[in-house]
Amino acid sequence: MGIKFIVAVITTEPAHADAVEQALQAAVPAVRAEPGCIQYDLHRDQSKPGRFVMIEQWSNEQALKAHGEAEAFRKLSALLSGRASLEITDLAKIA
Repeated sequence: MGIKFIVAVITTEPAHADAVEQALQAAVPAVRAEPGCIQYDLHRDQSKPGRFVMIEQWSNEQALKAHGEAEAFRKLSALLSGRASLEITDLAKIA
């Protein structure tokens, strides 16, 4: 299977936005160093405070699965628990 395209939307209450943003930014370098990571870019939604969007590309399904089990993701998940919701969209490129 080919490249995996993922969009992860992290949403938090404004009171937690700074802490969530710091946790997300701290995770970025570690995740980018993971095998198979092509793109892992963090964005802030300009129209919705407390909403962050991660644009991801992984070389294949195995790399994405390994990311979900990696230390950086587990640590980030623990920090976000109770502070933010996570919605993951797995995209299939068609054009």
